[in-house]
Amino acid sequence: MYYFTKRVEYGFNDAIERVTEALSKEGFGILTQIDVTELLKKKLDVDFRPYRIFGACNPQYALKALKSEDKIGTMVPCNVVVQVNPDGETEVTSIDPKESTIAVRNDTIANITTEMREKLKSVIESL
Repeated sequence: MYYFTKRVEYGFNDAIERVTEALSKEGFGILTQIDVTELLKKKLDVDFRPYRIFGACNPQYALKALKSEDKIGTMVPCNVVVQVNPDGETEVTSIDPKESTIAVRNDTIANITTEMREKLKSVIESL
């Protein structure tokens, strides 16, 4: 599977706060934030359920990865999604960086993504 996911017992806004805190504890900051709901309303005048994409980055891992593979920027930051599913439940999902970089043939990247995988998995499990 290319992601980790967990349905949570609390609402969308609480999930955003908790995931941001959990990412920070694992050394990740939020580089980007896309409010898909707002974007779809603005661009297409479509109502869509609460859905937010966060571009999370751990600067230490990012620097190591960029020094090892200059095109790796095409695969970072690591996306984390907070959404309200059609059934009304709130869910948090993170990319599995190990799975998303399988095509990269670089041992340093493999080691970095193995470590990042554990950190992101820990974030999702902690929610």
